[in-house]
Amino acid sequence: MTARIVVFGATGYTGDLTARALVRLGASPVLVARRADRVATLAAELGGLETAVADAADPASVAAVVRRGDVLVSTVGPFLKYGEPAVCAAAEVGAHYFDSTGEGPFIRDVFERFGPLAATTRSALVPAFGFDFVPGALAGGLALRKAGPDATSVDVGYFVSQFGTSGGTRASVVGVLLEEGFAFRDGRVSNERAGRRTRSFTVRGRDLHAVSVPGAEHFTLPEIHPTLREVGSFLGAPPVLARGMAASTILTAPVRRIAPLKALASAVAGRLVPGSTGGPSAEQRARASVTVVAEAISASGEPLATVTLTGPDPYDFTADALAWGATTAADGRLHGVGARGPVSAFGLDELAAGCAAIGLREV
Repeated sequence: MTARIVVFGATGYTGDLTARALVRLGASPVLVARRADRVATLAAELGGLETAVADAADPASVAAVVRRGDVLVSTVGPFLKYGEPAVCAAAEVGAHYFDSTGEGPFIRDVFERFGPLAATTRSALVPAFGFDFVPGALAGGLALRKAGPDATSVDVGYFVSQFGTSGGTRASVVGVLLEEGFAFRDGRVSNERAGRRTRSFTVRGRDLHAVSVPGAEHFTLPEIHPTLREVGSFLGAPPVLARGMAASTILTAPVRRIAPLKALASAVAGRLVPGSTGGPSAEQRARASVTVVAEAISASGEPLATVTLTGPDPYDFTADALAWGATTAADGRLHGVGARGPVSAFGLDELAAGCAAIGLREV
């Protein structure tokens, strides 16, 4: 029996794209949003889907729409501000969970706080199941498989061409700068500010610069390759931007550590960079593309294997990935319980096939 799929945040930019992607796959998801009129309009447009009303500001309303055995897809961000009610509801009731977050501190919370709870209720939590950070998990997994047990570190780089951002993405980036970063170093996840490290990756014969970020790979790659000691997650950025990001995380360190200053900075940022303001048009998304590179490295620093993936616009990929993950889970093909990465949740070959079907392929 196919499980019920619930999309929380269905009328937001990413939620709308995800709901449409699910319908294209033949699913009939329950659409959940804050406003009954808007979600009813979308549900009617998509063929008369079931709807419900819930608000992240009212956690009980979110818990009320999630049942044991459901597959919950959350697209309500910024996740550091609004994400906890959905993942908490799924973990408590025993529903499988996917989300579209790219916010490292929230991902860390899912693995460290909510994963153990989900394991007791026999549910799986799969955060960051979009452009952030499925391609890195896939590229990293393929590179590590090629390299074998001699690989003790892996670096992943994300590069985007002609990319526009949504209001939610911009708000999420600002929120992340006010939180502590992290990285997988010396065989464990520890605090490390974003932008601390830079490196270059070879993409189509060109060396492209990238800066370190707290990506999901710090959790999702060590779980599939036990000999790993170091993981690097990097975002492509020109050198001047990389230096600016590094400087900003140094300058905001005192703000992150002093609660009243952090609360004030968060409130100001919320007014200056509001979320839920729409995103790139279909025409703009059609012009965008992504390249993701993973390099597996030996203990001596020797590159052992490199994998390069290319794919479509990040927002289209995120919606299609969430739809594929949710329908695959609803069909009973999700492995394990607790917090899971994309590879451990589906297996490397099935994940590769699923990603290829939505346009992300090895070159």
